[in-house]
Amino acid sequence: MDRFRELTTFVAVAETGAFNAAARRLKMSPPAVTRLVTALEGRLGVQLFTRTTRQVALTEAGARLREDAQRILAELEEAETAAQGATTAPSGHLRLTAPVLFGQHILAPILRDYLDAYPAVTAEALFIDRNVNLLDEGLDVALRIGELPDSSFSARRVGRLRRIVVAAPAYLERHGAPETPEALRDHRLMFSTSVSEVLSWTFTKAGKRRTLRIAPRLSVNGLQTVIDAALAGWGITRVLSYQVADALAEGRLVELLGDFDDEEIPIHLLHAEGRRAAAKTRSFIDFAAARLRGDSNRLLARG
Repeated sequence: MDRFRELTTFVAVAETGAFNAAARRLKMSPPAVTRLVTALEGRLGVQLFTRTTRQVALTEAGARLREDAQRILAELEEAETAAQGATTAPSGHLRLTAPVLFGQHILAPILRDYLDAYPAVTAEALFIDRNVNLLDEGLDVALRIGELPDSSFSARRVGRLRRIVVAAPAYLERHGAPETPEALRDHRLMFSTSVSEVLSWTFTKAGKRRTLRIAPRLSVNGLQTVIDAALAGWGITRVLSYQVADALAEGRLVELLGDFDDEEIPIHLLHAEGRRAAAKTRSFIDFAAARLRGDSNRLLARG
C-alpha cells in the first residue's frame, strides 16, 4: 500500500508540477505529499525532482520513473475496473483527434478495424494539425506527437518517431547527396509552415547537437504538397518518419544524413477520464496501442 501511495503521489506531483497542486488533487496535506515523495526518493536512492522556490522539475531519473509509474497505475486501474465487473461491451459514439497525415495513413485503418471488432460503437474522427482541447471539443481520445505538457489527462505512450531528411533518387542523380547538414545550404530545400514557423533544423551526432538555419526555395502551408514535390524530384525536405515510410520502403524517396539523427519523438494516446473512462474509450486505447506498438518499425521508417 505504501508503494502504491508513493507512486500515486509522485505521478500527481509530476503531472501538476507542484506539491501544493498535487495535494489538492489527492485531497492530502502538502506535508504528507512531501513525506511520501521523500520516502520514495530515499527507497530508490535517487532524486526525482529538482526543487526551487518557484517550480518543481523532474530529474532524468524522475522522467524515466514517471513513464513507468503512469503505465503501472493505468494497468492497475484497468485490472480493478475489470474485477468490479465494469467491462461491459463497448458501445456509444467515440470521438477522437489526430494530426492529419497520421490520422489518414496510420490511425484510420486502425479505427476501421476497431469498429469491425466492436459493432455497437460508432466513431467520428477530427484529423487536424493543431492540438485541440479534449474537453472543449467533446473528444474522447487524442493522439499527440511530441512531449506532453503537464496536465491532468491520462496518457499512454504508444510509439516513437524520427525526423528525417529525404529526397527522390532523381534529384540526387542531378545534384548529388549532401554529406553534412551544412551541405544542405547548397541544395534546393523545401519547408512546411504547417509543421513549424522556425526556419531551422536540428541534428545530433555523437551526442553533439547542432542547429542549422535554412533558407528554403519553397515554403508552403501544406505538408503533403512538400512531400509531393520531394517525390517529384524537385528538392530536399525534412519530415517525420511515418509520413514517408511507404515511399522509403518502395525506393521512391531516400533518407539523407542518416548519421545525423535528432532525438526520437514520442507518440501518446490521451484521454481525460482516468479510471472512469467509458468502455468505448478504454477498449479503443487498448486496441490502438497494441497496433501502434506492433507497427513501431514502420513508424520509425526502419527495416
